[in-house]
Amino acid sequence: MQPIPNPNPPGAFAHPIEAEFARLMDYYGIPWDYEPTTFPLAVDETGRLLEALTPDFYLPSIDLYVELTTQQQDYITSKHRKIRRAREHYPDLRLRLLNRRQMQGLLMKFGLGLSEAGAQPYA
Repeated sequence: MQPIPNPNPPGAFAHPIEAEFARLMDYYGIPWDYEPTTFPLAVDETGRLLEALTPDFYLPSIDLYVELTTQQQDYITSKHRKIRRAREHYPDLRLRLLNRRQMQGLLMKFGLGLSEAGAQPYA
């Protein structure tokens, strides 16, 4: 299996925390792409995609994908499983998972803080 361009590119950020991450990258002049690549994890015998991982961001200047997640354990567990599978299929994949606490820490470290939208709980 090979990575593919996102077959369903988003028109906008799915969650306010993604907008905060983009704002942080913009502030420091770090180029980013939003959900540009889908990594197939399982396909059926006809090649139809059954499971995939589409990381939230790609930072081309450092060849790193970033996936943002919530504190809800069901989502974290599911994303960890998908990331493990992705690393099995794509051993050279550079991917970092950031949870809400880590994201807040990054924003605080760089003196940006969460905006009103980003401060709300998210799913």
